[in-house]
Amino acid sequence: MISSTSSATSVLDAGSPPRAKATDDAASAQDRFLKLLVAQLNNQDPMNPLDNAQMTSQIAQINTVTGIQQLNETVKGLAGQFAAQQLMQGSAMVGRNVLVADNTLAFDSESKSGGGVFDLAGSAAAVQVQVLDASGKQVGTVELGALKAGRYNFQWQAGDYEVTGPLRFKVMAANGEAAVDAVPLAVDQVIAVSMDNGALVLQLSRGSTTNYSAIKAIL
Repeated sequence: MISSTSSATSVLDAGSPPRAKATDDAASAQDRFLKLLVAQLNNQDPMNPLDNAQMTSQIAQINTVTGIQQLNETVKGLAGQFAAQQLMQGSAMVGRNVLVADNTLAFDSESKSGGGVFDLAGSAAAVQVQVLDASGKQVGTVELGALKAGRYNFQWQAGDYEVTGPLRFKVMAANGEAAVDAVPLAVDQVIAVSMDNGALVLQLSRGSTTNYSAIKAIL
């Protein structure tokens, strides 16, 4: 679900009631304990009075429980504020172009040319880009030769091939008989941001979503 930046305020506001309730619960627990302690003191056996060490231990326990409750609520409050701040900062990404893991080939029908980007994990003696149609059929190739590890752009000319649908690409890289990993990348535009389990999620113009941490570059 997409969240607008206005949700940042609601995230902060929503944090207040739980903290107040937890504080009340802690105070009630303390009050009940003190009443019970006074009752024990009033009704203790004079010949067998309440042990000081036992009483000190009980007081320490109630203080520890109260402290943990307050600490938990403080952490929850800080987490809510951080999430709201992250969402507000993420809103600046709306409208920006980003580079993400995607094998979509960008194609210009006027120039009948397309292109893409990929990351090569290691040195390769031979690198070939295969252009695929919507059915997965290979409709073109780009020979790039030997390349070192890094990020590369490529261009493909369609020539006489009539492009009738979306195109994708696959990078084949090898060093001798060993295959070299290559990750296809594509440029997409951020159209909305949201939070999911504490992570900033970007919705992209092509309909997919990606975590902010998965972005390869902001263009």
